[in-house]
Amino acid sequence: MARTGREHPSKASVVVIGGGVIGVSTAYHLATAGVPDVVLAEKHALGSGSTCKAAGGVRAQFSDRINIELGLRGLETFRHFHERFDQEIDLHQVGYLFLLDSPDSVSSFEQNVTLQNELDVPSRMISVAEAKRMSPLIDTEGLLAAVYSPTDGHCTPESVVLGYAAAARRNGARLIANCAATGIETDGDRIVAVNTEGGRIETDTVICATGAWSRPVGEWVGVDLPVTPLRRQILVTEPIPDLAPDTPFTIDFGTSFYFHGEGKGLLLGMSDPDETPGFKLTRSDSWLPGLGEAMERRAPALADVGISSGWAGLYEMTPDHNALIGEASDVSRFLYATGFSGHGFMMGPAVGEVMRDLYLGLRPFVDISGLHASRFTCSEIRPELNIV
Repeated sequence: MARTGREHPSKASVVVIGGGVIGVSTAYHLATAGVPDVVLAEKHALGSGSTCKAAGGVRAQFSDRINIELGLRGLETFRHFHERFDQEIDLHQVGYLFLLDSPDSVSSFEQNVTLQNELDVPSRMISVAEAKRMSPLIDTEGLLAAVYSPTDGHCTPESVVLGYAAAARRNGARLIANCAATGIETDGDRIVAVNTEGGRIETDTVICATGAWSRPVGEWVGVDLPVTPLRRQILVTEPIPDLAPDTPFTIDFGTSFYFHGEGKGLLLGMSDPDETPGFKLTRSDSWLPGLGEAMERRAPALADVGISSGWAGLYEMTPDHNALIGEASDVSRFLYATGFSGHGFMMGPAVGEVMRDLYLGLRPFVDISGLHASRFTCSEIRPELNIV
């Protein structure tokens, strides 16, 4: 299989498995911290997994303190990405607008906003009338309130990956695409090598950043990473006349239907309650009736808009919709950052910093101890409620 990057190395200080935004961000932060011989192995092209299939949303509106802090750190990086990495990412800070149609969701989001404001997120509850002014395409029937934060928005995932990858390589990391990891060798409780399609890499440290594909990687060293792949689909519309360029990333929270500007049209999607787990990467029409009903109810003007393209990707779901970040206790130097349940792209910049610090034995900027993978066997789940 063809490989890209420099000659396949025989040794590494650390091998990052997975070339999505989490992996390339981690490789970049390790390399810039002076870690020598950082190697990243990706089975396809960099960013070709879930990252390039993401909707591109970036936000700090979450219900869990850790996620808010990770989201905020990510937003800070995205704002300064061009000047730091000389890479345009087409960032549009048009805000996230959540539309709420039940008393329970209103109460929940009021609590979320209180916590977010404590952490300097400028989110606020707004009236239905104000939501309509911000996002004119919506029908407000049945809505009780909305929540808006102006610093959220969306950008281009592929460009973020390119920026991190180029910077990681400039700082000495080896990023090897089209070269799948095939196993991890251990000696007792120590890692001694990673086997890849291009050969064996001697190392004592592995960082798993393989998203929906993480569970099998964990099994190579006897670590349970409870990540389940779940298909999500996205459509892009044809140009929409007079579409406001500042249309916020709008989410009908009750149905999960969402849309945001994409060129002269909209990118839109919705979760499928009937979707079953599995590595399904082809588009299916089974979700379209539900999507059509949600559109007719909340954005009926879109019913007559043509569709120009679309794709399917994978969410990496955990039982509580929160990430798995940490270091295994039963095998030496197996670190992991996975299971972001749809939020990996927006948290990628921050998670790269966290993984660098875990590798170096430093205290990360946010306490991620509650995200260890064994929490589900210890009844320590911490559900993220603000998901779509």
